[in-house]
Amino acid sequence: MRAALGGLLLVLGLFVAYGLAEAQGQRPSVQERASSSPELLALSHDSADGRQQITLVDTRQRVMAVYHVDRSTGALSLRSVRNLQWDLMIEDFNSNNPTPREIRALKEQR
Repeated sequence: MRAALGGLLLVLGLFVAYGLAEAQGQRPSVQERASSSPELLALSHDSADGRQQITLVDTRQRVMAVYHVDRSTGALSLRSVRNLQWDLMIEDFNSNNPTPREIRALKEQR
């Protein structure tokens, strides 16, 4: 648990530092804006309102968190957390035809 928390703090710190560097006109590379470890994925994205958005995914616990970073102050705010376990069990949601079920039925007919 300590290692995961330490990793989380390190990743958040790096993304905040990159966000502040970018605000000063220095553009980080794509490699610098994405990071991962065996249990934690981190993605950084510039939102339409000028903030940096950081998405963290804990692959072991199947939880996702979204943070916003205010570029002028460096303030970090948690925007959303979601346990993905049940989402990932849904076979078909908000998708267009053909649905996975329809594709499977077509394949089974052959």
